[in-house]
Amino acid sequence: MNSNKELQVGGLTFVPFITEDMISARVAELAAEIEKEYEGSNPLYVVILNGSFMFASDFLRQLSGAVDTQFVRLASYNNTESTGKVRQIIGLADTEIEGREIVVIEDIVDTGTTMHYLVPDLFNKGAESVELCSLLFKPDKLQFTDATPKYAGFVIPNKFVLGYGLDYNGAGRNLKEIYKLKS
Repeated sequence: MNSNKELQVGGLTFVPFITEDMISARVAELAAEIEKEYEGSNPLYVVILNGSFMFASDFLRQLSGAVDTQFVRLASYNNTESTGKVRQIIGLADTEIEGREIVVIEDIVDTGTTMHYLVPDLFNKGAESVELCSLLFKPDKLQFTDATPKYAGFVIPNKFVLGYGLDYNGAGRNLKEIYKLKS
Protein backbone atom coordinates (compact mmCIF):
# COMPACT_ATOMS: atom_id res chain seq x y z
CA MET A 1 0.00 0.00 0.00
CA ASN A 2 2.25 2.91 1.12
CA SER A 3 4.90 4.13 3.53
CA ASN A 4 4.15 4.34 7.24
CA LYS A 5 3.59 8.10 7.42
CA GLU A 6 0.78 9.01 9.78
CA LEU A 7 -1.46 12.00 9.29
CA GLN A 8 -3.28 14.03 11.95
CA VAL A 9 -6.66 15.45 10.93
CA GLY A 10 -9.08 16.97 13.41
CA GLY A 11 -7.41 15.26 16.34
CA LEU A 12 -7.59 11.81 14.70
CA THR A 13 -4.69 9.75 13.36
CA PHE A 14 -4.85 8.31 9.84
CA VAL A 15 -2.43 5.93 8.12
CA PRO A 16 -1.84 5.31 4.39
CA PHE A 17 -4.24 2.84 2.82
CA ILE A 18 -4.50 3.13 -1.00
CA THR A 19 -1.72 4.80 -2.98
CA GLU A 20 -2.08 7.40 -5.70
CA ASP A 21 -0.76 4.93 -8.29
CA MET A 22 -3.26 2.27 -7.26
CA ILE A 23 -6.11 4.78 -7.50
CA SER A 24 -4.99 6.05 -10.91
CA ALA A 25 -4.74 2.54 -12.35
CA ARG A 26 -8.13 1.47 -10.99
CA VAL A 27 -9.90 4.63 -12.19
CA ALA A 28 -8.57 3.99 -15.72
CA GLU A 29 -9.82 0.38 -15.55
CA LEU A 30 -13.29 1.46 -14.39
CA ALA A 31 -13.55 4.08 -17.15
CA ALA A 32 -12.53 1.56 -19.83
CA GLU A 33 -15.03 -1.02 -18.54
CA ILE A 34 -17.93 1.44 -18.42
CA GLU A 35 -17.07 3.02 -21.76
CA LYS A 36 -17.05 -0.43 -23.38
CA GLU A 37 -20.37 -1.36 -21.78
CA TYR A 38 -22.05 1.87 -22.92
CA GLU A 39 -20.49 1.90 -26.38
CA GLY A 40 -22.92 3.42 -28.86
CA SER A 41 -25.03 5.13 -26.20
CA ASN A 42 -24.82 8.44 -24.39
CA PRO A 43 -25.33 7.89 -20.65
CA LEU A 44 -25.77 10.78 -18.27
CA TYR A 45 -23.07 10.74 -15.59
CA VAL A 46 -24.48 12.03 -12.30
CA VAL A 47 -21.66 13.02 -9.96
CA ILE A 48 -22.32 13.08 -6.22
CA LEU A 49 -20.66 16.06 -4.54
CA ASN A 50 -18.64 16.81 -2.55
CA GLY A 51 -16.64 13.65 -2.00
CA SER A 52 -16.49 12.26 -5.52
CA PHE A 53 -15.17 15.39 -7.23
CA MET A 54 -11.59 14.08 -7.58
CA PHE A 55 -12.68 10.59 -8.62
CA ALA A 56 -15.19 11.99 -11.11
CA SER A 57 -12.66 14.40 -12.60
CA ASP A 58 -10.08 11.66 -13.18
CA PHE A 59 -12.73 9.16 -14.34
CA LEU A 60 -14.47 11.48 -16.81
CA ARG A 61 -11.18 12.54 -18.39
CA GLN A 62 -10.54 8.86 -19.22
CA LEU A 63 -13.68 8.71 -21.38
CA SER A 64 -13.47 9.53 -25.08
CA GLY A 65 -15.67 12.13 -26.72
CA ALA A 66 -18.00 14.59 -25.05
CA VAL A 67 -20.00 13.16 -22.16
CA ASP A 68 -23.12 14.49 -20.45
CA THR A 69 -22.42 15.25 -16.80
CA GLN A 70 -24.55 16.68 -14.00
CA PHE A 71 -23.85 17.21 -10.32
CA VAL A 72 -25.91 16.67 -7.20
CA ARG A 73 -24.97 17.34 -3.63
CA LEU A 74 -26.38 15.06 -1.01
CA ALA A 75 -25.36 14.83 2.64
CA SER A 76 -25.79 11.94 5.07
CA TYR A 77 -22.71 12.12 7.31
CA ASN A 78 -21.89 13.86 10.58
CA ASN A 79 -18.24 13.50 11.64
CA THR A 80 -17.32 9.83 11.04
CA GLU A 81 -20.85 8.36 11.18
CA SER A 82 -23.79 8.17 8.78
CA THR A 83 -26.86 9.97 10.11
CA GLY A 84 -29.19 7.58 8.28
CA LYS A 85 -30.93 10.56 6.67
CA VAL A 86 -30.18 12.18 3.31
CA ARG A 87 -30.40 15.90 2.69
CA GLN A 88 -30.47 17.16 -0.91
CA ILE A 89 -28.47 20.36 -1.13
CA ILE A 90 -28.10 20.62 -4.93
CA GLY A 91 -30.42 18.56 -7.12
CA LEU A 92 -31.23 17.73 -10.73
CA ALA A 93 -34.27 20.01 -10.99
CA ASP A 94 -33.53 21.28 -14.54
CA THR A 95 -31.99 18.09 -15.94
CA GLU A 96 -33.92 15.95 -18.45
CA ILE A 97 -33.80 12.41 -17.07
CA GLU A 98 -36.66 10.83 -19.04
CA GLY A 99 -35.47 7.81 -21.04
CA ARG A 100 -31.80 8.29 -20.14
CA GLU A 101 -29.29 5.70 -19.03
CA ILE A 102 -27.70 7.02 -15.84
CA VAL A 103 -24.33 6.20 -14.33
CA VAL A 104 -24.00 7.60 -10.81
CA ILE A 105 -20.43 8.46 -9.83
CA GLU A 106 -19.92 8.17 -6.06
CA ASP A 107 -16.85 8.27 -3.85
CA ILE A 108 -17.93 5.60 -1.36
CA VAL A 109 -20.89 3.32 -0.71
CA ASP A 110 -21.00 2.13 2.87
CA THR A 111 -24.48 1.97 4.42
CA GLY A 112 -26.02 2.69 1.01
CA THR A 113 -28.34 5.32 2.47
CA THR A 114 -27.49 7.97 -0.13
CA MET A 115 -27.95 5.64 -3.11
CA HIS A 116 -31.11 4.12 -1.58
CA TYR A 117 -32.49 7.68 -1.64
CA LEU A 118 -31.14 8.75 -5.07
CA VAL A 119 -31.76 5.73 -7.31
CA PRO A 120 -35.56 5.62 -6.82
CA ASP A 121 -35.66 9.39 -7.34
CA LEU A 122 -33.91 8.99 -10.72
CA PHE A 123 -36.33 6.23 -11.76
CA ASN A 124 -39.27 8.40 -10.63
CA LYS A 125 -37.96 11.10 -12.98
CA GLY A 126 -38.06 8.61 -15.87
CA ALA A 127 -34.55 7.17 -16.07
CA GLU A 128 -34.34 4.11 -18.32
CA SER A 129 -31.58 2.57 -16.21
CA VAL A 130 -29.39 3.54 -13.27
CA GLU A 131 -26.04 1.96 -12.45
CA LEU A 132 -23.70 2.89 -9.60
CA CYS A 133 -19.96 3.41 -9.97
CA SER A 134 -18.23 3.91 -6.64
CA LEU A 135 -14.53 4.26 -6.03
CA LEU A 136 -14.88 2.54 -2.64
CA PHE A 137 -17.39 -0.02 -1.41
CA LYS A 138 -17.84 -1.33 2.15
CA PRO A 139 -20.06 -4.42 1.80
CA ASP A 140 -19.84 -5.21 5.53
CA LYS A 141 -21.62 -1.94 6.35
CA LEU A 142 -24.23 -2.05 3.57
CA GLN A 143 -27.82 -1.73 4.84
CA PHE A 144 -29.61 -1.36 1.49
CA THR A 145 -28.85 -4.05 -1.10
CA ASP A 146 -30.38 -1.90 -3.85
CA ALA A 147 -27.39 0.41 -3.30
CA THR A 148 -24.76 -2.19 -4.25
CA PRO A 149 -22.53 -0.62 -6.92
CA LYS A 150 -22.23 -2.49 -10.22
CA TYR A 151 -18.79 -0.94 -10.61
CA ALA A 152 -16.57 -0.72 -7.51
CA GLY A 153 -13.00 0.48 -7.58
CA PHE A 154 -11.94 -1.03 -4.28
CA VAL A 155 -13.84 -3.22 -1.84
CA ILE A 156 -12.64 -2.17 1.61
CA PRO A 157 -13.27 -3.12 5.23
CA ASN A 158 -15.49 -1.05 7.49
CA LYS A 159 -12.87 1.59 8.35
CA PHE A 160 -13.27 5.36 8.16
CA VAL A 161 -11.22 6.74 5.25
CA LEU A 162 -10.22 10.12 3.93
CA GLY A 163 -8.30 11.63 1.05
CA TYR A 164 -8.84 11.77 -2.72
CA GLY A 165 -12.04 13.74 -2.18
CA LEU A 166 -13.19 12.08 1.04
CA ASP A 167 -13.03 14.23 4.15
CA TYR A 168 -13.24 14.39 7.90
CA ASN A 169 -15.30 17.48 8.77
CA GLY A 170 -14.18 19.18 5.56
CA ALA A 171 -10.46 18.41 5.85
CA GLY A 172 -8.37 15.98 3.82
CA ARG A 173 -10.17 16.09 0.47
CA ASN A 174 -7.01 17.35 -1.24
CA LEU A 175 -4.86 14.30 -0.43
CA LYS A 176 -3.67 12.33 -3.48
CA GLU A 177 -4.01 8.98 -1.73
CA ILE A 178 -6.53 7.42 0.62
CA TYR A 179 -5.84 7.09 4.35
CA LYS A 180 -7.72 5.02 6.94
CA LEU A 181 -8.39 5.82 10.56
CA LYS A 182 -5.71 4.24 12.71
CA SER A 183 -7.06 1.46 14.92
